[in-house]
Amino acid sequence: MKTLQQEIRTIALWSAAGTLVFASGLWVFGNWHDEWSGYNAINAVSDGSCNIAVIPIVGDIIPYRGANEDGSGATPPPSTNPDDVLAALRMAENDPNIHGVLVPIDSAGGVPVASEIIANEIKGLSLPTVALIRETGASGAYLAATGADTIIASAFSDVGSIGITMSYLDNTAKNIKDGLRYVPLASAQFKDYGNPDKSLTQAERALIERDLKIFHEQFVKEVAENRNLPIEQVAKLADGSSMAGTLALQNKLIDALGDQEAARMWFAENLGIPTEEVVFCE
Repeated sequence: MKTLQQEIRTIALWSAAGTLVFASGLWVFGNWHDEWSGYNAINAVSDGSCNIAVIPIVGDIIPYRGANEDGSGATPPPSTNPDDVLAALRMAENDPNIHGVLVPIDSAGGVPVASEIIANEIKGLSLPTVALIRETGASGAYLAATGADTIIASAFSDVGSIGITMSYLDNTAKNIKDGLRYVPLASAQFKDYGNPDKSLTQAERALIERDLKIFHEQFVKEVAENRNLPIEQVAKLADGSSMAGTLALQNKLIDALGDQEAARMWFAENLGIPTEEVVFCE
């Protein structure tokens, strides 16, 4: 005759087994439902035949989706924002059929923070990554490119432009001509500095130039770290100018000259597969 302790043990074992069976059934049903409903296809990068995600950076790099819309309803020019790029990168990393990420770049840059976010997210991927600069990879777009494992660029491309600008149009002369007068109403000395409808004072200029210096030095630091270059070497190149791909290679701002086929060969070598097995998800 079973003791009370044995009965309790038997009940516990049956309960555990029932829970395991239920959980397994739920997992199987969830997978079946995701496949049947198309959920897996929606959240996958690969169609089953391609294995390299293609996540482009084109146009201005803007802080958020819609930041370049002017309210007129007209279609804005192509742009890139960090939220969309991050979502695409994470989807690629979570797709078991994706073995690498190609980032084609055709951008003259944009806002610094968004560029930095994209660079850091690319750098943090566990997948091998290639930044492919086509026409232009300058300023913030070049910073984004430095997050990749390797940078390939066309010999005809425009690369670099390491620097920061906060320049703007001064409307004061036009306002005077139009009979408009700026009325300053601010609670603090520098609250409306940089307003294009007022002249910039020397103190305000000094404030902006202070921040420009800080941002510039940070830009140089991040490029040097991402490219594994001496900061002094990057600082010499950081005069705001861009350069042809050939010069960028000589100055170690990129790793190779080439096009998408060069990227295919890099992936093949790093993944240890034939080049014909490298298929871009385009």
